[in-house]
Amino acid sequence: MTDTLTVTARTLVVDLEGTTSAAGFILGDLYDYARPRLQDWLEAHANDAAVSEARAQAIVEAGLPSGADTTQVVGVLHDWMAKDVKATPLKTIQGQIWAEGFRRGEITSHFFDDVIPNLVRWHGAGVRLAVFSSGSVTSQVPWFRHSPGGDLTPLVTDYFDTVNAGPKKIASSYDAIAAELGTPAGELVFFTDNPDEVSAAADAGWQVVAFSREGEPFFGADFGDAPVVSSFADVEVVTP
Repeated sequence: MTDTLTVTARTLVVDLEGTTSAAGFILGDLYDYARPRLQDWLEAHANDAAVSEARAQAIVEAGLPSGADTTQVVGVLHDWMAKDVKATPLKTIQGQIWAEGFRRGEITSHFFDDVIPNLVRWHGAGVRLAVFSSGSVTSQVPWFRHSPGGDLTPLVTDYFDTVNAGPKKIASSYDAIAAELGTPAGELVFFTDNPDEVSAAADAGWQVVAFSREGEPFFGADFGDAPVVSSFADVEVVTP
């Protein structure tokens, strides 16, 4: 573990689950909120283009018959949730449900205590902040808007998911983000707790800081040559 790590970067891109926020909260509270609402949501929003596309994708990815009914599709979504499969159609539908839950005040987001103060501090020092999560952008924005520290969306300039950037475990997704941000790879730093994401971002030429938080899924994992910390307080991000 590194006690204090200084990173020089113009833009900090953060992962959410296990990095800024507890995986148990997402896989527990938020999944529990979405799970019983999936069927009703699919039926009530059948004419929504994003829902229709996600349903079609789920049918193809699960190998269901083309005429699969809603109950069959929901069965697949429940199975993916149980196995924590990062499937884009699932994330799309969950994101819509969560966004509505945030809007209604029925759910709120979670951040580790060390995260928000440092995001505020780095933003104030001129560091650009962005997000790359497997959760859809539809859920990311309200996640930051309804935080325990209030509305954090003024801090974040860009949101990326597996739809607008690509899978998190391949380098080309990080190339796409760098291009969208208009920032050279070497001036970007990614915070993540996933070893495969560490490797993918590094292969794309990014700086990477690996997070190993006790109690999280990748605590104590092998992060290769990447510096490893356990808290945002262990890192100092400065602009060039």
